[in-house]
Amino acid sequence: MILSTTARIASRQARPRKRLLPSSTSITTSHYSRSQRLLSSAATNDANNNDVNPHYPHMFTPLDLGPDIGTLPNRVIMGSMHTGLEGHSIPKFVLPLLNAEDDHVDLTEMAVYFAERAKGGVGLMVTGGVSPNRQGWVGPFAGKLTTETERDRHKVVTDMVHSIRIPSYSPNSPDGTEPGRICLQILHTGRYAYHPFAVSASSTRSPISPFKAKELSTSDVKGTIRDFANCATLAKEAGYDGVEIMGSEGYLINQFLVSKTNHRSDEYGGSFENRMRLPLDIVRETRNACGKDFIIIFRLSMSDLVQDGSSWEEVVALAQALEGAGVTIINTGIGWHEARIPTIATSVPRGAFSFVTKKLRDENVVSVPLCATNRINAPSTVESILANGDADLISMARPFLADPDIVKKSREGLDREINTCIACNQACLDHAFIGKTASCLVNPRACHETEISIEPNSITPDQKLNIGVVGSGPAGMAFVHTAATIGHNVTLFDKSEEIGGQFNMAKRIPGKEEFHETIRYFTVQLEKLRKEGKLDVNLGTEVSFSEMERRSSSTGEGGGAEKKIDKWIIATGVDPRVPNIPGLDHPNVLSYIDVLRNKAKVGHKVAVIGAGGIGFDVSEYLLHHDDAHDDHDKRADEVDADEFLENWGVDKNNTKRGGLLPDEDVKMTKSQREIVLMQRKKGKLGAGLGKTTGWIHRSTLVRSKSVEMIPEVSYDKIDENGHLHITIGKGEKKKTRVLEVDNIVLCAGQISKRDLQEAAVDSGGELAGKVFAIGGAYQAGELDAKRAIDMGTRLALKIKDDDVVPGKHAFHADIGAEEKLYDAMMKVMR
Repeated sequence: MILSTTARIASRQARPRKRLLPSSTSITTSHYSRSQRLLSSAATNDANNNDVNPHYPHMFTPLDLGPDIGTLPNRVIMGSMHTGLEGHSIPKFVLPLLNAEDDHVDLTEMAVYFAERAKGGVGLMVTGGVSPNRQGWVGPFAGKLTTETERDRHKVVTDMVHSIRIPSYSPNSPDGTEPGRICLQILHTGRYAYHPFAVSASSTRSPISPFKAKELSTSDVKGTIRDFANCATLAKEAGYDGVEIMGSEGYLINQFLVSKTNHRSDEYGGSFENRMRLPLDIVRETRNACGKDFIIIFRLSMSDLVQDGSSWEEVVALAQALEGAGVTIINTGIGWHEARIPTIATSVPRGAFSFVTKKLRDENVVSVPLCATNRINAPSTVESILANGDADLISMARPFLADPDIVKKSREGLDREINTCIACNQACLDHAFIGKTASCLVNPRACHETEISIEPNSITPDQKLNIGVVGSGPAGMAFVHTAATIGHNVTLFDKSEEIGGQFNMAKRIPGKEEFHETIRYFTVQLEKLRKEGKLDVNLGTEVSFSEMERRSSSTGEGGGAEKKIDKWIIATGVDPRVPNIPGLDHPNVLSYIDVLRNKAKVGHKVAVIGAGGIGFDVSEYLLHHDDAHDDHDKRADEVDADEFLENWGVDKNNTKRGGLLPDEDVKMTKSQREIVLMQRKKGKLGAGLGKTTGWIHRSTLVRSKSVEMIPEVSYDKIDENGHLHITIGKGEKKKTRVLEVDNIVLCAGQISKRDLQEAAVDSGGELAGKVFAIGGAYQAGELDAKRAIDMGTRLALKIKDDDVVPGKHAFHADIGAEEKLYDAMMKVMR
């Protein structure tokens, strides 16, 4: 047994376990299960107590980490994310050659980013991964902390965070606050490194990197341990309150832990006792170097989700040994990056993996706090996990990109004002993998706080404009919200009876239920602005060009009279592109709008023309939607986590090695239809989907065994029976086929809907210089909400400037040195 072979290392855990409790209770030591009940009852029974938050009592129960470290004001940790603000190690002589708009040498942007989230009330934050040496770089010249010069750059970050006080209910906080706290994540990528100096436990190559890793010698392993301790020491000297040692997600430490990637025969290979020696030596050396007053979080992979991953016995043994080695908190890691199971994408139900943390907590084998993570984005989910005793702490990462004030709003009971993370990955993870500074689809200010400032009523009276906005999709909502917030008078028109535009279709797609939340957020924000007299909303109102002309020449002021519109924003979105196919007028032919917005009935056999994002979305919708019995659009908290885990082969009991079910136990949800998905282009369908999520959409359709994907298709005709005649391939290898389907759904792209803008230009009058198209009306393409919201937000901040004219009104984020370097590297590799 694993536990018996590691008895010597884990001997310090042989004593009865105790669990850290909120400092507001009188219990200091107790058996775990009793402590869990007391924690829950304390938060519940004292709901009317001023020392307990009335909205989320468990979420805001303080956590005492001991006399040397102190008390965390709440149970929320801002988890690590690579944002591109962490700095880099690009040589000084190279930077001018890159000609970047932002060299990211100075870390003030990083400091402002974390300070804003500290002001938002989070108890503890963790930076993006920083390497302890060159071999551990994420990519060439990525961020590292190995020198005093690099140490000193980080002091602006810690100084700014420590200057902020976080509200606390702890009686140990005399002024009712605790200091802002921040830990540095130490990340060694191992064989995941995207550079030729990659190293690992053994010489292997990961499926997500083109570089084969070199095996570390025994002396190199010991040097790496010293590098981790040195990095932690420098972090402490820089003012960090602690470090998180990244031991999961398939990075270096994880690579040592499993025989899948560790083929060594020295003291760091072979038995599990040897394979776990590296993380234990790192923790011991770090604790010895940094002392008792330093937080050490260890990110422990509790479910690898890969074949030949760790067994549960090994997870338990390592957790016990880590406590003995001196960790303060154990954070949960779920899945290696190469795992073929979604772990953080929007299709993952909220809190789906908290059962893993709960299993370790229920077994009462460690007394240090355990932190649950992955797809936790709402205070109700946080509270539920804590109240159920699944974890002591909750880590949320991307939700702090979407809304830096998520904790503050939760504390004040302002849930509906939270800008919820929709877990799309489009502006965060997808950016990180191409060296681009991260942001957020629903909040383009994220990681760009120093260049995008949205301060209420910040414009001067002479800058204030009366602005008409036509369209309330993503671009229109973003423009209206920003422009009215900073002080412009805005009038919004939309022919629909609800705001949201094409988000109202996206929210119907299985796995995109979170899009409901974005519409809810903007609805609440626009209503607040309306009540403040900054916004006039006219839904169910279609605007013509003649109406625009009339409103632009109106001279009425006040008294209920129409105000003259100074500038117009056209955010009318897109129309579906209609391909030229004979027989397209057959009643069996539908557009994606007919299906998703108008809820047209669709038969059992379906041909989908177009395999971009819309084609994949429609296919997934049709796979799962039952027209006869299901007219309800699910919200995110209604998605069945057990069904998701079963579909993807995750062992809910976590008894199988790697946390995976045998293939024969995987249960796929029954498909509602048979679908043929086609594209004109040669090559893999869905190649243009999101960098970190595209594989999920393809896998979902393939694993259903109900979707046939065909590339290089010519659409010949639709016959009188509504059947689609196609030609597959070209030249001698081409073949014809008739698809005898019940319906054909067109997802063949979009064209910008810019009739109003074109009419203004054609008029040749003064209005031509006052009409600005944004979002899809400016540029059609795969319903790009990220670009639309960013464009609307940035234009709203500059619309007052005289030099902002139609055609010169699209603004973008500064391009960082890392992105320039990545682009240069890709050109060389190609």
